[in-house]
Amino acid sequence: MTSTVTDLTARRADFPLLRREIDGKRIVYLDSANSSQKPESVIEAMADFARTSYAPINRSAYRLAAEATDAYEAARSKVARFVNAPADDEVVFTKNATESLNLVAKAWGGAHLRAGDVVVLTHMEHHANIVPWHQLAAERGIVLRWIPLTDHGELDLTDLDELLDGAKVFSFTAMSNVLGTITPVRLLVDAAHRAGALAVVDACQYVPHNPTDIQAWDADFVAFSSHKMCGPSGIGLLWGRACLLDETPPFLGGGNMISDVRLDGFTPAPVPAKFEAGTPPIIEAAGLGAAIDYLDGIGMVDLRRHEMELTEYALSTLQQRFGDDIRIHGPRNVEVRGGVISFEFRDIHPHDVSQVLDGDNVCVRAGHHCAKPLMRILGVAATVRASLYLYNDTADVDALADALDRAGDFFSI
Repeated sequence: MTSTVTDLTARRADFPLLRREIDGKRIVYLDSANSSQKPESVIEAMADFARTSYAPINRSAYRLAAEATDAYEAARSKVARFVNAPADDEVVFTKNATESLNLVAKAWGGAHLRAGDVVVLTHMEHHANIVPWHQLAAERGIVLRWIPLTDHGELDLTDLDELLDGAKVFSFTAMSNVLGTITPVRLLVDAAHRAGALAVVDACQYVPHNPTDIQAWDADFVAFSSHKMCGPSGIGLLWGRACLLDETPPFLGGGNMISDVRLDGFTPAPVPAKFEAGTPPIIEAAGLGAAIDYLDGIGMVDLRRHEMELTEYALSTLQQRFGDDIRIHGPRNVEVRGGVISFEFRDIHPHDVSQVLDGDNVCVRAGHHCAKPLMRILGVAATVRASLYLYNDTADVDALADALDRAGDFFSI
């Protein structure tokens, strides 16, 4: 392996939680696909803003409020630049990516989809990109079609054009939170547009780990989240084409999203304020801006290279150590997968595996990972999921393997 892994994981010291010990043992955090840890710079940016700069934004005319508004909008600009969005005001702050996807389905879809209209999804989607469309199907009678998977955990695109024929929307993940599969976003977007459908991309797992160019994707809506990219929870992102955001009705009503309110109706504010009702996550925006600064300091190309090397090491180590005792889901080729490794270990229930690993402070997730349809397709109720990020290294992978050895010994007694 190259020095990339060593160079990047020297940044572990930037993360206060990873300096903590429990029962004299270090924490091996392998749950970043769920939520990433926060570097000191993000924590301090939020604390400093709360101490010295907090004020309500976009309402009061005094200097402190104007400075807070500027800081909030500066975070929006950083997000736009980070994903190469065409314009800052096409970036909408939400409370999380689930709200972003619901906004697209409920607000845009509610205004433009009718009974019989087709929405295409894939078998690897998160519940956040399934349930809102199911709700719309129940309310409006839209029809859902599904892109299946290959035996290797990639999208089976054999019948893609046929499945998209006549569709209004194609909504899909850029990277599976279960399989780690990275999907061919531009190819899928192009196929959607050829069919006359909008392309909606769930980029929650992709943006924190890969250089992202929304303009190169040519998508119509893109959702992602702060808390998976070293930022705070409570703030999510939705990017949309200006023309589509303009024709989408407000998702929530109240303060800050209006231009005028009368007894006979209201006029919404321009985008993005139109979708940011109420007091927004002001402190969280400061933290998100600091998280983007932190990731910029690393470089997303180097981060991706690091994760590819570490994922290759993890896949090889686990397979060599455990052979047929472990079943790892998803592609073997790290060129088309991220550092999400979901597996079954012997015949031990994933929750039992997780509990034993917790005794060694090895933090993994066990469950259906908000992807029950995919679990059923895989023929399992749950998996163990270890997910890698910039602060992980080969020692963390070895700690996972050693803990699995102990779990195997524990349940063989």
